[in-house]
Order: sequence, then structure tokens, then C-alpha cells
Amino acid sequence: MAQRREGDGVQRLTTVRSNDQFNTTIYGYKDRLRGVEGTRMVVFMNEEDIGRLGFRSGEIVDIETVAGDNIRREVQGFRIVPHAIARGCAAAYFPEASPLVPLSHFEPKSCTPAYKAVPVRLKRTSAQA
Repeated sequence: MAQRREGDGVQRLTTVRSNDQFNTTIYGYKDRLRGVEGTRMVVFMNEEDIGRLGFRSGEIVDIETVAGDNIRREVQGFRIVPHAIARGCAAAYFPEASPLVPLSHFEPKSCTPAYKAVPVRLKRTSAQA
């Protein structure tokens, strides 16, 4: 797993499901638990982190993995949504954020992919609006 350095802008990303999402369902576009409607392309962040990292609520960003294995993993076009989440952490929907999880990033005892602690950095989007 990548080592986190203080002050480098690395967030710990967890993947989450919307309130109506189950293993075998079509993914919905209304998450009543988090107040998101019409899209799943969002990244939830602590409000202090949003400002500290120089972003604004509602800004569109790309998310890239910080894994140290020289493989580029990036998802594009995620809207920042303030949420009650711990500082230094972020959350995005599964499976939209799944491309960020390195195969080598797993829990050693169970060999389960580490979808709950992916080291990522946000950057201003390169996607065309």
C-alpha cells in the first residue's frame, strides 16, 4: 500500500453504495441518504478538506490513485459534494470509483481488495465539459 505523507494532498477514498443499490440491482440516481440526485459522479469530502486543498463545493475534479507502482489510475468528471466525513477522507460510489483500486492494494489475511482505503489525489478536471 502507498504510504501517506502529511501535507501532500493525499485523501483516503472509500467506495460506498447509494441507498437503493444492492449487489444485483441497476444503480439508481437518487441517494436519499446523502442528498444526491441525478448523478453518481460525485466525490464526498469533508468541508475543511475542500477548502484546504483549494477546491470549491460543486467543482468538477478528476481523481487519481497514489499507489507508487507507476500505473496510472484515474477517473474523471466527479463533482465535489461536502459531507460529514473525517478529515483526510473522501468517498465515491461503487462501481464508478472501482478503476482507482490497484490489484496489489488488498487486505493481506482475506485478500479482499481495499475498496475502503484507496490513497488518492484530486485535481482539476481535464475532461471536457
